[in-house]
Amino acid sequence: MSRRDAILAEMGLAPIWRLRHAVKSESPPAAASPPAAAPGVDWVELKQLVSGCTQCALHKTRTQTVFGVGDPEADWMLIGEAPGAEEDRLGDPFVGQAGRLLDNMLAAIGLHRTKNVYIANVLKCRPPGNRNPEPEEVAKCSPHLLRQIELVQPKLIVAMGRFAAQTLLNTDASIASLRGRLFRYAGRPLIVTYHPAYLLRNLPDKAKAWADLVFARKTMASL
Repeated sequence: MSRRDAILAEMGLAPIWRLRHAVKSESPPAAASPPAAAPGVDWVELKQLVSGCTQCALHKTRTQTVFGVGDPEADWMLIGEAPGAEEDRLGDPFVGQAGRLLDNMLAAIGLHRTKNVYIANVLKCRPPGNRNPEPEEVAKCSPHLLRQIELVQPKLIVAMGRFAAQTLLNTDASIASLRGRLFRYAGRPLIVTYHPAYLLRNLPDKAKAWADLVFARKTMASL
């Protein structure tokens, strides 16, 4: 068994032949209207802005901000919704079981979180009890994310999870209706897939997430 096949088996995606067909694009790109980015700041300045941010009430309950991790010149940018308890404790996005699953998903298409991939969240602070972010919190934090996108200049954005997808695309549509379609956010192609934490609770949907990654890889190859 090859390393790639072993990774897919660990993800619960064996046998491989069941996953040949990726989801196809069903509609032309749709435009979203992101907020204004934090103007003109570089990585060091942006990280300082985020770590000291008190724009919303989440700064009162956070342990620390969760800025982002990865290659600052990556072609791929993965965006989740908000830090959880482990992320709040450690200061990095997508850690713990969900992070390990994400690492396996990336490895299956030849990627690593430190090489040609940048990972961030819509929110940089953990909402208490892992509740969904409030609209005001998103409005205050989104300029930081948009500046990250401007600094990274990714070729492709992958929105991971319902909340991230709905926030970035300004929609209340379900993940099921958004998967397999190519959108745009901040001038960049965007593809929607499930959050790794969701996949840990809904194992059958791992195959759908793999199809999304195949679609993303094919989209990247065509850019």
